[in-house]
Amino acid sequence: MFTITRLYSDSDGESHFEEQEIPLKSGGIIGSLSEELPAKSIVFREVAPSYDWDFHNAPQRQYIILLDGEIEIETSLGAVKRFRGGDVLLVEDTEGKGHKTRNVLPAKRKSVFIILP
Repeated sequence: MFTITRLYSDSDGESHFEEQEIPLKSGGIIGSLSEELPAKSIVFREVAPSYDWDFHNAPQRQYIILLDGEIEIETSLGAVKRFRGGDVLLVEDTEGKGHKTRNVLPAKRKSVFIILP
C-alpha cells in the first residue's frame, strides 16, 4: 500500500484530512505499482521561504508531491498536519472554507502538482 493524505471539504464547507491507501501490485523486478491514474497536466512549483498563505481553496483537484522542505497545513476546523519532501497529498477542497499553508523551514520549497481531469 502507498499512503497519501486527502484534503477535502464536507457538505458544510469545512476542510478535513483523511488518510487514503493506494493498492500496489507486484511489477516484478521494477517494484510494486499502482493502477494507472488519469492526469490532465503537470505543474512544477517553487515558493519563497516566507510562503504563508491564509485560508484559500485549491484551484482544482490535484495531487501535490512535495520534493523538499516542510509545510504545515491547517484545516478550517483547526486540525494541523506537517508534510515533508516525499509526501503526497490529494487536494480536493475546491469549495468551502479552505485551508492555510505555510513553509516551516526558512528555505525555498519545490513541489509538483498533478492536475486531475
